[in-house]
Amino acid sequence: MYRQFTSESVAAGHPDKICDQISDAIVDEALSCDPKSRVAVETLVTKNRVVLAGEVTCSKNLDYESIARNVIKQLGYVKDEYEFSHRSHVDVYIHEQSPDITQGVESGGAGDQGMMFGYATRETRELMPLPIAVAHSLVKALDAARIAKAIPYLRPDGKAEVVVDYDNGKPVGIATVIIAVPHDPKVKNNQLVSDVEKLVVYPVIKKYSYTLKVARRYTLIVNGTGRWEIGGPASDTGLTGRKIIVDTYGGMGRHGGGCFSGKDPTKVDRSGAYATRFLAKNIVAAGLADRCEVKVAYVIGRAKPVSMAIQTFGTEEKRPAIIHDFAKKTLDLAVPNILEKLSLRRPIYRQTAVYGHFGNEAYPWEKIVP
Repeated sequence: MYRQFTSESVAAGHPDKICDQISDAIVDEALSCDPKSRVAVETLVTKNRVVLAGEVTCSKNLDYESIARNVIKQLGYVKDEYEFSHRSHVDVYIHEQSPDITQGVESGGAGDQGMMFGYATRETRELMPLPIAVAHSLVKALDAARIAKAIPYLRPDGKAEVVVDYDNGKPVGIATVIIAVPHDPKVKNNQLVSDVEKLVVYPVIKKYSYTLKVARRYTLIVNGTGRWEIGGPASDTGLTGRKIIVDTYGGMGRHGGGCFSGKDPTKVDRSGAYATRFLAKNIVAAGLADRCEVKVAYVIGRAKPVSMAIQTFGTEEKRPAIIHDFAKKTLDLAVPNILEKLSLRRPIYRQTAVYGHFGNEAYPWEKIVP
């Protein structure tokens, strides 16, 4: 059956991603001081203002304002004309974690409740769906072109959207690529289109051509209105946790609803999602199925999940009992075990807040077991 599927990703300077990175930079700073720190921080950015709110329990007092300013500066928001920069006003409303949550976490239980999903597919070498893998690569290349000044007139912020053609459940061609990026107003749109296609889009499409059967010409749209000069929080307020589909599988595969950024790993919204991706990826990598989704659910204060299920969408190569047994042997889903086996009490999270939390082999939940 023929169909199309679309996913999007956003650049590191996107307002929501500024917030995710600030929140995760706070997580990293807390874990650097104390691996058992507990963090739940939200960030809001708007025109010339940053607001931090949430709960942090750490053995050391953290300089939240400096953390936020450093992230913003590194992202390239350094010019007054952007109406948002590392010099913008920062409000801090952060206090310690509730003792009701603390008592459950300190006994090894989950720091939250809810359901989480992990997903994997043979569509790409990183065992991710092709639409989101291409979208991530496009915004990463867009950011790289700006930072390296290969396209010197680009400004922070940006998006990529990718439409992929599928035939009988397998990707066969890329139909449409959509790029949105702010730039110096002196630059005409035809130059922008030419530079973006040559230095960003074409190299990424070529990278993923191995998985496509149809090498037909894609439609390219750059800045759909024909103009985008000022991006970032001055034109679009950002919040932590508003890009949960960008962060996961681009809409292919279900989502439990909880975001990752700003949360220490005792929060199962984060660690549970990492654990289920680890299992789903290893099931596919082991040749047990071509597609796999793992679902778990936790209750606050208890270590083990209250439910666990594996879906292989009719692509399984072994009986379900064998796949379930493989999953059990690969990773015990009790929260303390996830934290230990995946080495999650480390300052590794700010880097996860851009270009997706999955598909990057540097992350411990992306490792393939022998």
